[in-house]
Amino acid sequence: MTRNGLYAVIAILLVAIVGFGIYTYQQKQAQPGIEVHMDSQGISVNGTGS
Repeated sequence: MTRNGLYAVIAILLVAIVGFGIYTYQQKQAQPGIEVHMDSQGISVNGTGS
């Protein structure tokens, strides 16, 4: 394998790793959750899920 081919394989692997990292970060941010707020007016619960 030539050096240019090796550099191409390394570049493709790096792009795949970065893409997978971005994908998993977005999936983590989209997970459903619950927000609970307590203030002088009482307790409020907000669901961010489906």
